[in-house]
Amino acid sequence: MSKLMNKKTHQSFEQIKQVDEYGNEFWYARALAKILDYADFRNFTKVIYKAISACESSGNKALDHVVEVNEMVKIGSNAERVMSSYSLSRYACYLIVQNGDPSKPVIAAGQTYFAIQTRRKELEDDTGFQQLPEEQKRLMLRNELAEHNKHLAAAAKDAGVESGLDYAIFQNHGYKGLYGGLDNKAIHAKKKLKKSHKILDHMGSTELAANLFRATQTEEKLKRDQIDNKKSANQTHHNVGVKIRETIKELGGAMPEELPTPDVSVKALAGKQQKMLGGKE
Repeated sequence: MSKLMNKKTHQSFEQIKQVDEYGNEFWYARALAKILDYADFRNFTKVIYKAISACESSGNKALDHVVEVNEMVKIGSNAERVMSSYSLSRYACYLIVQNGDPSKPVIAAGQTYFAIQTRRKELEDDTGFQQLPEEQKRLMLRNELAEHNKHLAAAAKDAGVESGLDYAIFQNHGYKGLYGGLDNKAIHAKKKLKKSHKILDHMGSTELAANLFRATQTEEKLKRDQIDNKKSANQTHHNVGVKIRETIKELGGAMPEELPTPDVSVKALAGKQQKMLGGKE
């Protein structure tokens, strides 16, 4: 899928987004179906039903995310008709694209867009997280990323990325996608880090969150697309990085390589925290 197509698709998701009187975002199902390339709404409702099932299986109330409504739909010559539809939350849209037709390129763009938007909103709405000082946010995200990197490594191995060198190359493909062509070595140089420094330990919370998206979405896509060779795994990691970078840009965010490098590493922060709790460094 071309970068131009991906960008236009993400813009389309934003353009059809609605906001109710309470400031809550939602999407109309028929408008979303059109963007996701479903010509027959009856086929799209099958995907909605799958999303409802997935929503309930995850312990959420489906009615909080999918509500039957009437939607004004253009039928030609600027005429409109009221038709039955659904009001969909961001989370519902995320579940819909996860259960959509994987052969449609636009579905891949939707998976990235709504995954990032959903996770970003979760962090924004998490009062406890928002009240944490930057140091604690970094520690929390770095620990979460360390755990997800284990899952990513396992998924990559299943996809044919077996040796240590293979995995280093695989990781570089992800970095290049997210950092506009910069690999591990180039990022080190950009951040003026020593060779022994771990890149992830020298990131602020915003940059760590972007890399967390990269890891989680790559893991899911490797599994979902049943990737079975390292060449395809590398390309998948790169593509996910590119899509996340494009989404950040479209949302008005700073590019990862332009974000400031904290003076203190996460490793040092962890040692400081352990010392305060009475442990040893």
